[in-house]
Amino acid sequence: MTQLGVMMLSWEFPPRVIGGIAPHTDNLSRSLARKGNTVYIVTCDYPGAPEYEEVDGIKVHRVNSYKFPTPDFATWVSMMNVNLGIKAAEIVKSNKNRIQILHAHDWLVANASIGLKHLFRIPLIATIHSTEYGRRGGIYDDYQRMISSTEGWLAREAWRIICCSGYMASEISSNLSAPNSKIDVIPNGVNLQEFRGEYDKKAFRAKFALPNERLVLFVGRLVHEKGARILVEAIPHVLKTVDAKFVIVGEGYLREQLLAKTNEMGVSHKTLISGFLDTPTVKSLFRTADVCVVPSLYEPFGIVALEAIAAKTPLVTTGTGGLGEIVQHDRHAVLVHPSAQSVAWGITKILTDPAYAERLTQAAYQRALSSYKWDNIAAKTLKVYSRVMNEYDASTWKPRKQDDYRAR
Repeated sequence: MTQLGVMMLSWEFPPRVIGGIAPHTDNLSRSLARKGNTVYIVTCDYPGAPEYEEVDGIKVHRVNSYKFPTPDFATWVSMMNVNLGIKAAEIVKSNKNRIQILHAHDWLVANASIGLKHLFRIPLIATIHSTEYGRRGGIYDDYQRMISSTEGWLAREAWRIICCSGYMASEISSNLSAPNSKIDVIPNGVNLQEFRGEYDKKAFRAKFALPNERLVLFVGRLVHEKGARILVEAIPHVLKTVDAKFVIVGEGYLREQLLAKTNEMGVSHKTLISGFLDTPTVKSLFRTADVCVVPSLYEPFGIVALEAIAAKTPLVTTGTGGLGEIVQHDRHAVLVHPSAQSVAWGITKILTDPAYAERLTQAAYQRALSSYKWDNIAAKTLKVYSRVMNEYDASTWKPRKQDDYRAR
């Protein structure tokens, strides 16, 4: 396969980590670079991160995303796209004929990506990680309508659309009116080696739980769709049977409500809502926990579930959306209903039946080995790139001669 020059645009990239897009773009770009492709990342700045760096062959460019004052998030996104577009255009013009593919990650970089597509006549691929309709359970106001319409615009402008699950493919087709023939399903992946290596498990565990407490872990944004409230409401039910400490890692608008709820139920001493933790700490928590809970109400894929599997930690999940494509009940995980009682039952089942938990864990790990390695996912992505390049080469849609940057 011909080696390609790929430019990815993403509003988050390590060390700026907001959600799942950052680890996705990081791991995918590294795997593409290992296969000999040239990968440019254009992303937002982060305190302490350099404006430009090369990491494992990836050329990372960060733009000042707060260069102009903005009154709200929507305006900030608009100005961020201006800055991303300026920087990306400079890179394209200075690398004549070396960038063959534009790859946009989600609606937040749609404006810049679509502008670059038309300015330089480079084919655009979009990975749509989730939709506003799915996150909110519908579209209810003008702000949500703006995001949804931008997602639809990106879907129409993209040569092909990549999404992480069959569930998401169906959602994109129905909510963004994208034809199924335009959508490629490529799952997220996980680096199994990131969950290996020596560490003092006993000392690390002591930072979060007493010796007699089982450690129950939740990692995710503290928002409605991630189901953290369901887990908190399950705590008293679990404590009737098992002495446990519930460690909830993440930030979000529900944090104060969750803290208040633990106080109201009298379980605050059994709960730690830690806020944001650095990546090494979170990886160690996955390895230390006795069970990981993913009680999502909406989940395009479920990278947290995959990380728990990689850490060989038993999993309890609602199985909603893409989660149900990763694991099966009683084979890889315990699947539960999105209710406090059902989640509590699943946690208790894992914590009181170690042989059962071990069987699920081993089966899930073997599935991760066979299906979710990043190098395999990069290979699938390259097939999409190759298809697009073949179609592009056969088409008449090319840079205009009067402004053909490739000829300069």
